[in-house]
Amino acid sequence: MSDVLTRDEFAELVRDQTGIELDEADLHRALDQLAGWDSVQLLGLLVALEKRVGRQLSLPDFLDAGDLGSLYEMVIR
Repeated sequence: MSDVLTRDEFAELVRDQTGIELDEADLHRALDQLAGWDSVQLLGLLVALEKRVGRQLSLPDFLDAGDLGSLYEMVIR
């Protein structure tokens, strides 16, 4: 699969992986402001994103991210 991922596609993947209702406009929200968010979901999201973009992503960087927008930026760089 292509490593190009739009913000909308990222939001959809997060929704599908976590079950948390959000859209592209919510990517600025802090992770701890997302109802039901926890570290297990972060790990699951990391794995799903790695599969989607076809490369390994940095777990330490994901753990340091404060919001979904930061996670998205890590994925597309």
